[in-house]
Amino acid sequence: MTAGSNTPSQPATKSPNHPAQKTQLPTLLKLPGVIAISLYMILLAGVTVAYVVEHHTAILYLVFPVLFIAGALGLLMLLRWAWALTLAAIALSSATFLYQYSTGHSFSALMEGLLSLVFFLYLVRTDVREKLR
Repeated sequence: MTAGSNTPSQPATKSPNHPAQKTQLPTLLKLPGVIAISLYMILLAGVTVAYVVEHHTAILYLVFPVLFIAGALGLLMLLRWAWALTLAAIALSSATFLYQYSTGHSFSALMEGLLSLVFFLYLVRTDVREKLR
């Protein structure tokens, strides 16, 4: 062989063509509001269960905590159906709390309604929707 030849002295090994593995954790950390909303949904589920246990509401209301927890856990996994479920729950809870404020003038209902409204506005942002699967 000559020194100027184009053939390499060792055979070139091809590196395996692995698709880029995207982990879910960095994407979730870019959306801290999603984590906060999931915790809020779990808190609402706990409060609803406590109201049912204390006989403040009917036992039929135990359907809501199941949906709240499913939406919260699915939202942490960045699933689109969970986003829709959580969005509906947040919108309805915001409307309920603001209605409670308008009829009973409870400051806590106003704060919960406004917090739910802020969470709703966060969830409808396009950068949040684009990261969902």
